[in-house]
Amino acid sequence: MELEKELHSHLPSDPALRVKALESLLVEKGLLNSATIDRWIEVFSDEVGPKNGARVVAKAWSDEAFKKHLMADARKAVDELGFPRLEANNLVVVENTPKRHNVVVCTLCSCYPWAIMGLPPTWYRSFEYRSRVVRDPRGVLREFGLELDDDVEVRVWDSNADVRYMVLPERPPDSEGLNEAELAALVSRDAMVGTAKVTTTEQGN
Repeated sequence: MELEKELHSHLPSDPALRVKALESLLVEKGLLNSATIDRWIEVFSDEVGPKNGARVVAKAWSDEAFKKHLMADARKAVDELGFPRLEANNLVVVENTPKRHNVVVCTLCSCYPWAIMGLPPTWYRSFEYRSRVVRDPRGVLREFGLELDDDVEVRVWDSNADVRYMVLPERPPDSEGLNEAELAALVSRDAMVGTAKVTTTEQGN
């Protein structure tokens, strides 16, 4: 993808460099262990985060009562599943349909529902994504490989310190025979941000 290639060619941001320098100093002083840091990053990237969100999506696809609860009060619905507490005061879930596609951004910084989606990807935190997806969402989605028909409405949702957004993707039409665990395995982090769709041919991140 052109956008990701360009973003990954840049040096880390100043805050990222400061964090890396601080981490190196603490490891050098024996106050932190690199393996421990790597493990925590792995947990938030692959275990605590996207898999939890994928389970939320799969349950909403499979349980109409839960879906209604999720759409009405997402934070409470997620809390009742026993996942880690969300950082923001509120979580709003927006549903994709054949005629409406939602995509999430944080234009001010990188607000993101870590507890259910893990660490935000590099491109989500970048200035280019934060500025461009508001002005030209279709163009940005196209660079992610997502081409939408002209009659599909695109809505951009701006997360902040108080409200975080998550996309409920469309359920693949050929997934009716799958159970919740199998459905969750299809859901990627990008689909919950809105930069991808869910299919039965590729496994989620």
